[in-house]
Amino acid sequence: MDAPYLSVEDTGELFVLEADCTTVGRGDGIDVALTDPTVSRLHAELVRRGPYLYVSDLGLSTNGTRVNGRPVGRRLLADGDVIAFGAARCRVGGLDLKEIDEPPTELRRGNAPDLTRREQEVLTALCRPALSQEAFVAPATAREIADELVVTEAAVKQHLLRLYSKFRIPEGVGRRARLANEVISSGVVRPLPENNRVPAKDGGPIRRAG
Repeated sequence: MDAPYLSVEDTGELFVLEADCTTVGRGDGIDVALTDPTVSRLHAELVRRGPYLYVSDLGLSTNGTRVNGRPVGRRLLADGDVIAFGAARCRVGGLDLKEIDEPPTELRRGNAPDLTRREQEVLTALCRPALSQEAFVAPATAREIADELVVTEAAVKQHLLRLYSKFRIPEGVGRRARLANEVISSGVVRPLPENNRVPAKDGGPIRRAG
């Protein structure tokens, strides 16, 4: 099989990842359609860059995305990695990177630090105003994030301090905006894509996603 693929552990179904961007979820028009109720309607994306493949949790899922048991925002994948979309476990195959020294700079920068579930939620709330696609919109304040997540403002500020450290955002004016710019540019938090995907076709145990 020339392209990388995703194998669903419960069913053995294979999705061949031929497109540059493949959506994963439980909703209509999704390329890799999973039926597990813990999978969100639009859960994650699998992105190909040449021989490389990475997964990006869209920050919209209720139960998060894990690679080999660890929660991720965006992660470069290796052959044999197990991705859990909620409770649905899938194994990556068909990747052969043995002859390649390093991934390109774009993927190294986009390989986000490990994030807890709450940190992912804080980043999503932080960036929500900036993802409205209106010009010059500031990211959410600590109070606005606290109100959305129903936690204290002090707790949000502690999470932000850890996130500044993880993303190496130095102290100074506009620190929240710089953090929002970094996580959006690296793909950790992304806006909803347009609903123009073509549904994957049924017709056998192997399906060509995208």
